[in-house]
Amino acid sequence: MPAHDPARQPADEGVLFAAARRAVEELRRIEPVTGPLAGRFQAAGHDLYLVGGSVRDALLGRLSDDLDFTTDAGPDEIERLVKPLGPIWTTGAEFGTIGVLIRERDGTEHRCEITTYRSDVYDPATRKPEVSFGTTLEGDLVRRDFAVNAMAVPLPLDVAAPLVDPFGGLDDLAAHVLRTPGPPERSFDDDPLRMLRAARFAAQLGFTVDPPAIAAIREMAGRLSIVSAERIRDELSKLVLSAQPRLGLELLVGTGLAAYVLPELARLRETVDEHRRHKDVYAHTLTVLEQAIALETESPDLVLRLAALLHDIGKPDTKRIDGGKVSFHHHEVVGAKLTRARLTALRYPKDVVEDVTELVALHLRFHGYSAGEWTDAAVRRYVRDAGHLLPRLHALTRSDCTTRNAAKARALAAAYDALERRIDVLAEAEELQAMRPALDGNEIMTALGVPAGPIVGKAWKYLLELRIERGPMSREEALTALREWAAEQGLAPE
Repeated sequence: MPAHDPARQPADEGVLFAAARRAVEELRRIEPVTGPLAGRFQAAGHDLYLVGGSVRDALLGRLSDDLDFTTDAGPDEIERLVKPLGPIWTTGAEFGTIGVLIRERDGTEHRCEITTYRSDVYDPATRKPEVSFGTTLEGDLVRRDFAVNAMAVPLPLDVAAPLVDPFGGLDDLAAHVLRTPGPPERSFDDDPLRMLRAARFAAQLGFTVDPPAIAAIREMAGRLSIVSAERIRDELSKLVLSAQPRLGLELLVGTGLAAYVLPELARLRETVDEHRRHKDVYAHTLTVLEQAIALETESPDLVLRLAALLHDIGKPDTKRIDGGKVSFHHHEVVGAKLTRARLTALRYPKDVVEDVTELVALHLRFHGYSAGEWTDAAVRRYVRDAGHLLPRLHALTRSDCTTRNAAKARALAAAYDALERRIDVLAEAEELQAMRPALDGNEIMTALGVPAGPIVGKAWKYLLELRIERGPMSREEALTALREWAAEQGLAPE
């Protein structure tokens, strides 16, 4: 593939100039890091380039403190050169990568990874790279996933020095398009995960994917099946945590990649019938995700976003049409089982699996309250069952309203406002977040004259249910209730 496709129009010069100016400003900002680093390589007779995503982000004016470099020096030489600059790590040495943490005088830390020019050869069966060190910068750049990530800046920084851009990455950056440096079929065959990266970068950057790359993804989506679950999980998480995950998710579904990542998401389209007797659950899900993101108060929340994405995946298996009406009874129960299975298969940590599964299982609980019929006991149980997930459950439940009926939307919002007020009132009076019986295990054993064992656990659960139903109880009230329960169970307290 030529460096520039003649059918593609070059980007507007004003846009390119603005990008270059932003890049220079960003690169000057990190000169306290790149200067000493480049000086050591230059003195040793080696080239050093800022490369890949670091160059792309510099051009976008969003350079992070994690920096990537490439060089003609071998990994042993890299280690020798960077060792005086700060703590190093060599976990990627077999792939030619040495890392060093460089601190500026103001305390700012930069994680710098320097990699020997690469020229990977991929195993035809597993597509795992067999590392082969290269000899040229262009040979290193051509192996990268997209042209916007295949640019380099020579160091030390010289504002008059041209950007190394052999594959038209700068034009693509200005046009907001993702295009492979070479033929997309070869790139995706070398590393099928690049197809998923296309969706991730679309979500992170708000870019579109080049039509030939889209066609290749549709044709080759099945190749993703040879990629490990862990690598797929990591890319999916980055996509979901991005600024515009909907763009990436629509790409996954539209190209068929979702069948190998989140098949349950693609199946949501099965809930749409020809007579439009129910809203489009797939479109609803993407809207819920966007609304959940809008309610985040701090950093992006993976658990909340995954729960929003998966909350309705039980609907295809529970869809029923009776008398022209569509129902999805118990879809939250089925959805929770499917969620646990999918996230486990993707090797998510156990706490993430448990939290997302619980949110999916609980996401409909509020709708029993919307008619205003909940008792204090029901409110307590809602808080108890949600536990530490209560703030996320609030956000998920509010996000799940996508009706176009303004009056209905206002009524649901008002009902949930009322529920949250009741929770606040009860929490202030009863310490809801720490609900427990008035008697602990030792006191139960003493009162009943029994040793530790199943009976104590059953008694404790009984007293907890009483606490939820009646509210706070004194120790004396709890002892009376415990003795009554014991008599019903045929126990004879001493």
